Amino acid sequence: MRALLSVANREGISTLARELTALGVELFATDGTREHLAADGIAARPVVELTQVPEFLGGQVKTFHPAVYAGILARRDRPDQLRELAEQGIGLIDIVVVNVRPFGAEIGQRLVSIDEALEMIDVGGAALLGAAGRNAAGVAAVASPEHYPRLIEELKERGSVSPELRAQLAADAFGAVAAHHAEIAAYLNQFSGTTFPRRLAMVLEKVGDLRYGENPHQSAAFYRETTHTSGTLADATQIQGERPSFNNLQDLDAAWRMVGDYTAPTVAIVKHTDPVGLASNGELVEAYRKALETDPVASFGGIVAVNRQMDGSTAREIANNSYEAVVAPSYSPAALGILKAKPGLEILAVPPDPSEGMRDYGIASLDFKRIGGGLLVETQDTLGLDRRQLQVVTKRRPTLEELTDLLFAWRAVRHVRSNAIVLAKNAGTVGIGAAQASRQVSVEIALRRAGDRARFSVMASDAYFPFPDGIQIAAQSGVTAIIQPGGSIRDEMAIEVADRHHLAMVFTGRRHFRT
Repeated sequence: MRALLSVANREGISTLARELTALGVELFATDGTREHLAADGIAARPVVELTQVPEFLGGQVKTFHPAVYAGILARRDRPDQLRELAEQGIGLIDIVVVNVRPFGAEIGQRLVSIDEALEMIDVGGAALLGAAGRNAAGVAAVASPEHYPRLIEELKERGSVSPELRAQLAADAFGAVAAHHAEIAAYLNQFSGTTFPRRLAMVLEKVGDLRYGENPHQSAAFYRETTHTSGTLADATQIQGERPSFNNLQDLDAAWRMVGDYTAPTVAIVKHTDPVGLASNGELVEAYRKALETDPVASFGGIVAVNRQMDGSTAREIANNSYEAVVAPSYSPAALGILKAKPGLEILAVPPDPSEGMRDYGIASLDFKRIGGGLLVETQDTLGLDRRQLQVVTKRRPTLEELTDLLFAWRAVRHVRSNAIVLAKNAGTVGIGAAQASRQVSVEIALRRAGDRARFSVMASDAYFPFPDGIQIAAQSGVTAIIQPGGSIRDEMAIEVADRHHLAMVFTGRRHFRT
């Protein structure tokens, strides 16, 4: 039995080679891998002994030779092919251990020129894995160190690699090659300015299995993008608790995105991806109190996110209520001590945004929605708020205090499912209406939740008012100012109603539907 070793990731390769040698497997290795093994006292024969041709073109060409590929591709159940190999003096290669050179991980770390990027493409490794995977009937294509222990275990127990493991290894090998090529395509699409290529390849690596999906009868797993930099929920460190469920991960992500829209200390309480309460304040603990005031009952069992280090005072307030999970950029020792005392509370920390020079590419800037037989793909809905583009359309202009709350509410309403209405006062939500077929009904729900707090609040709507009824009932409940995209054929009616009630109304010219 013979094995060919050529690895970019040297993790575990010496242990594997030592075990293979002890099992009587003859080792061949490319120069870099062979030198690494030699430093550990492990002998491997050079590939040139197979090819009789030295490496050239700076090492780009070293395994592209019939003596290598015929030994991999020859079918063990085809006497004619085995005869051909014997006539040419070519031996079989039974195990191919190759991991392709990382591309996405390196490209995302810094700005890389097109020439340098092309040099990083691993042609030889991808070709070897493809050939070994194609002949999974007789060859083990080992693309990752995670497979080394099971490979050795089967060789020890049965003297060969089982068909089931060879099939699994081949699938992983083709996945590794596909991922490498997809990351290259993503980089080149970005370089050429192509947002929606003819074929959209996405690379996701498994983080882990989940207990179940949206419902207990559904299976689920969590995957992360390989083409994004740090600073997202996918990179979070879990400090305490069970692995978050499918639904909790959705809520954690929604909450983390919400607080990320604000520069002041901000707290979001979320359920079913909608904010139950959202508030900003100079003191994080006060922001939490204001967020909780929006709807203390609905907050039960929700998710809490903060955009500052979690301090002891805020943690103490959070610990007085029942939540599924908490996410923050970091935690003070006091905060951790308090939160860890809550059994079952999932505590996550998201790393800071990447340093200057790192970048996202590939699918990192795209959003997806699944429909039967395909995906709807769009660019992400960014805030895109420029105060200079705001258009005051009523006779009364908003006061500075109203404008501050309008901008707060506009950031918030982007994260509420359509038709979305947010009532806010003093940089905190007081009422939220979400996911209704009628915008007027969303207004009514938000007003009902706000109660007396609706007086002197402002209102944000994610899209225009098709009829002025919602504006009318908001004014009657004490709302003093409105921010909305505008663009309805009945805008003049809406403006007229606002003027009649001495409201200030601002158009943004940009809507934020979220389904």
